[in-house]
Amino acid sequence: MLNTTKRWIGATLLAVANADGAAQIPGADTVERFESVSPGAVPTGWQCGVTGRGSPKWAVERSADGQTAGNVLRQTGSGDFPWCVKNGTAIADGFVEVRLRPVAGREDQAGGVVWRWQDANNYYVARANALENNVSLYITQGGRRITIKYVDSSVPRGRWSTLRAEFSGRAIRVALNGQTLIALDDARLPRAGKVGVWTKADSVTEFDQFRFSSAAPK
Repeated sequence: MLNTTKRWIGATLLAVANADGAAQIPGADTVERFESVSPGAVPTGWQCGVTGRGSPKWAVERSADGQTAGNVLRQTGSGDFPWCVKNGTAIADGFVEVRLRPVAGREDQAGGVVWRWQDANNYYVARANALENNVSLYITQGGRRITIKYVDSSVPRGRWSTLRAEFSGRAIRVALNGQTLIALDDARLPRAGKVGVWTKADSVTEFDQFRFSSAAPK
């Protein structure tokens, strides 16, 4: 684990406004499980769209895996880079994590997390791809996706995995199912921004247990 991550332990957590404008309790992670959302709707307080062109379709549905008893956020449309972010979040240093399940897709079967999201054209993203069996870190600037690093890793199709990104200043750490795959520095987008989830092309992907927190390094 990065030294910067260690410094978060015991640090004062910054307040993060939720969609209703109430402040998150300092020291507590925020977890979205989508259980209170009516199937077919976008979760309240979330904003969905696409970087580039396309017609993404984000909605909460019952999971189709036959194992998860509850709702998930699913993307079933297509586009260059569909995304869905949580409004009211403004995080510079902290983490974002999600359970994801690649379901289908001829061109791609990918899912990811975004952070320091400024707008549809500027943010960081870490993604896992079941067709390519790799995990990648990108920065999107001016609407252009720029690769920072690729790492080969088994990403099971039709099964749940947990993808996590931790970030503090320049330091970024990406882990899949508890295994750190990427740990490096990048300073191109230091400003606080929203957190959310992401897909690519025609990926049909489910997301659950979206978790995030903001921390102030000592």
